[in-house]
Amino acid sequence: MINALTIKKDFPIFSRKIDGRPIIYLDNAATTQKPRQVVEAIVNYYYNFNSNIHRGIYRLSEEATDLYEKSRENVEGFIGAGKDGTVVFVRNATEALNLVAAEYSRNLEPGDEVILSTMEHHSNLVPWQFLQEKGVVLKFVDLTPDWELNMDQLETLLTPRTKVVSITHVSNVLGTINPVKEIGKMAHENSAIFVLDGAQSVPHMPVDVSTIGCDFMAFSGHKMLGPSGIGGLYGRKDYLDHMHPYMGGGEMIKQVWKEHATWNDVPQKFEAGTPNIEGAIGLSAAVDYLRNLGMENVRSHERELIGYALELEEDLKIPGLRSYGPRNLDVRGGVYTFNIGDIPTFDLEMEMMSRGIRITGNGIHPHDVAQSLDRDNIAVRSGHHCAMPLMNELGVAATSRASFYIYNAREDVEKLFDGIRMTERAYAK
Repeated sequence: MINALTIKKDFPIFSRKIDGRPIIYLDNAATTQKPRQVVEAIVNYYYNFNSNIHRGIYRLSEEATDLYEKSRENVEGFIGAGKDGTVVFVRNATEALNLVAAEYSRNLEPGDEVILSTMEHHSNLVPWQFLQEKGVVLKFVDLTPDWELNMDQLETLLTPRTKVVSITHVSNVLGTINPVKEIGKMAHENSAIFVLDGAQSVPHMPVDVSTIGCDFMAFSGHKMLGPSGIGGLYGRKDYLDHMHPYMGGGEMIKQVWKEHATWNDVPQKFEAGTPNIEGAIGLSAAVDYLRNLGMENVRSHERELIGYALELEEDLKIPGLRSYGPRNLDVRGGVYTFNIGDIPTFDLEMEMMSRGIRITGNGIHPHDVAQSLDRDNIAVRSGHHCAMPLMNELGVAATSRASFYIYNAREDVEKLFDGIRMTERAYAK
């Protein structure tokens, strides 16, 4: 099982104190802290192997190339890519989703449909919105009263014109874990491809793309203990083989003439220019760290923490506190999103802000909540969390969000609720 206090010793940042007090980091859905093992892997590359890869016919380049490609194999194994799939290294999940939307969309025609959900992160919404310019129709699966996807509605939305179903595995706001295997089966039975946003699942639970049956999956290294600027697009090789390159330049080509060029094999076909070599190596080290813990253990630990948060919410009965997301822990990730009191709707706040007025309704604005908690070195996220359509669905402009990870303990959850209670009391006076 996970021992958060022991794990925390691997993370140099937690030795830092601000104003003499430790950091309570609860913004893991945005980015995670980095263990010493990841930092050392990157430093080792720079100290001993730094060179460009694939093209160099000398020892350093060959060694760096081997490290880079072994990192890819390690990441592929971590997500269960299998022989029919591969991982393209990209900057982050956002780039991965843009790549799929931009290049697979060449197969789409006016009137074709893409199904998304109301809970999507902007990264799995805006790239598909671009396709409306060519006549592609977007359709949305709504939520049930239990904060889960309305699967009956999804079934009715599927038509012969549906070509893509693109859904998040875990909501970054609600923590809802979606039934992705079932969604993929429904998409394929309708002859549509299934794109999965795994940014909030790959770091937190066992993910096997072969079992899920997705055709593409996006994920980010910085959300799973790895460095920033590296992420992955899992894709089926047969789809990637038939897709146009996303960017042109060095490395992604086989031969180039003045008027035309031919493309490199997958995955290099989608990795134009010098890649983030050290990022891939750091991500591989992060994968090793998580694999050593066991992803079932990671999931169990977060389930315990979110369960404890919901228990404290019920027991403490802090005036005005309300949270969002399923109460069923089987379909709930380690995200606790909340407001204190009545927060204005998104449209009303936008209108008031355009007039230079900030309003909070009868509640405490999430930004004020975050600043209040920060006085106790409790780091949480506040805002719309890149999910404005979901905020509209919730009837608020913003929320506060605490998100847990392997180095968080029950004591961190208790301190969070102590801070929420003190914030409510302070603003009530």
